Amino acid sequence: MSAASRAPLGSNSTPRTTRTTRSPRVRRRAALTAGAAAAALLVSACGSGGTSGGGGNTNFVTGSDGTATVAKGERTPAPDLSGKTIAGKTLDVADFKGKVVVLNVWGSWCNPCRAEAKYFAKVSKAYAGKGVQFVGINTRDTSTGAALAFEKDWGITYPSLYDPTGKLLLRFDKGTLNPQAIPSTLVLDRDGKIAARSLSALSEERLLKMLKPVVAEK
Repeated sequence: MSAASRAPLGSNSTPRTTRTTRSPRVRRRAALTAGAAAAALLVSACGSGGTSGGGGNTNFVTGSDGTATVAKGERTPAPDLSGKTIAGKTLDVADFKGKVVVLNVWGSWCNPCRAEAKYFAKVSKAYAGKGVQFVGINTRDTSTGAALAFEKDWGITYPSLYDPTGKLLLRFDKGTLNPQAIPSTLVLDRDGKIAARSLSALSEERLLKMLKPVVAEK
């Protein structure tokens, strides 16, 4: 045994500790991680993404950009979507059969909805004479005032059904929509069947990518 190993610990010896003080860099990284997690939670609460409502044989095939499509022979009809619009008029989506219908679920309280609104306003006007009808489904707005102001601010001219409690959304087959994923968009073919879906905010490019193939169908 060496002299060093035989030497007793003196009273001035510094004891080992298993706890280390985090450096400012580590603390800063932890704070950034926590902030990112909180931001992600806020975004998901407004539905800037997400998955469909679980289960259900919806025949969707999802692409790398999150847009899902259904082959023509495997599509299912949209449910009854009728009621009052935010402008107080009566509307039934079934009346648009024979046209391609773009259904956009939105709320005036939703930041991603504001981000995509200008694209929906632009594309809806560009395709108005091409056998395409845009229809909104406004949800979770406790009154129509904020919804009407939203449409005015963003130049939305197509009608929106007023669905504050999400009853219309729950009419879709299980797995079609996620009521927590706002905004969401569906494209119905000319037979009123669901041809494409997105559960997140759309750019103009992604919106056209969903719409153009259905318009081109014969």
